[in-house]
Amino acid sequence: MLRNLLQILSDGNFHSGEELGTQLGVTRAAVWKQLKKLEALNIPLSSVKGKGYRLSDAIQLLDEDVIKNNVSGRLDCLEVLLNTESTNSYLLDKASDHMGKRYAVLSEKQESGRGRRGRTWVSPFGKNIYLSVAFDLQGGVEVLNGLSLVIGLAVIRVLKDLGLTDAELKWPNDIWIDSRKAAGILVELQGEATTGWRVVAGVGLNVCMDERDGIGIDQPWVSIADSISCSRSKLAGMMISTLVDVMGDYQEKGFESFMSEWEESDFLKGKSIQSSGGVSGIDAGINAQGALLVETSEGKSCINAGEVSVRPVCD
Repeated sequence: MLRNLLQILSDGNFHSGEELGTQLGVTRAAVWKQLKKLEALNIPLSSVKGKGYRLSDAIQLLDEDVIKNNVSGRLDCLEVLLNTESTNSYLLDKASDHMGKRYAVLSEKQESGRGRRGRTWVSPFGKNIYLSVAFDLQGGVEVLNGLSLVIGLAVIRVLKDLGLTDAELKWPNDIWIDSRKAAGILVELQGEATTGWRVVAGVGLNVCMDERDGIGIDQPWVSIADSISCSRSKLAGMMISTLVDVMGDYQEKGFESFMSEWEESDFLKGKSIQSSGGVSGIDAGINAQGALLVETSEGKSCINAGEVSVRPVCD
């Protein structure tokens, strides 16, 4: 019922309690209980006596049919949730139920969205894309080389197809536009080298988040709606489709086949950088394992994605 209520209110217009009850086929008391649930999701709601209720901001809910219509290639399962702790955690917790399947989950909101290195991913309701895709990789540790970088490249392909030609990759897998972060990726694994891997790749993309939503983010950020117009449902379908295609090519050809394309969008290439691990120098690109190469005063250094974060050094 809550999704149906949101669908009615999503136009941003006032709707009386009586009207909402009629459309939902419930009593006004039942409508009131559903409206209270919106508060729990931190969805701003206005009420005016004699007019009724409306959302403070019009929203566009994710449409499962539109998403599926924009997915090509094999996808075994798709779920669209109103709220969850995190889409990655949701798939990891249910791993035993979908082993061997390509499974995608989207949510309108995350209560505890996660980024790399334990950071919080701000996840307001109905504003962005919170997507996780689970799939299998067969082989040892070597099949994971460059995996997270390839996931980032898939997002870049979608954004450039939509006209965002200035979208770039900040090693290992953040997406930046105009020197501000637009998306981040978190790849998590289950399994081991002797049995193969169950991979869960999570993507958080800022679509139409505003300044109020971004309070507390500790770095420059941007929403893609500042540059282009695209429905979240179409965008979500395109992202799932591209991720499925890219992972097929990755499994068949490995990371080396993506290196030149990745470097074409490398935001840090040739810039002075500083890592949280204390390495500073000039970004010299990546190697075949997806590690970052840095030209330092003492020679070339190699930084692995799981160890550190990297930032450009302002002149």
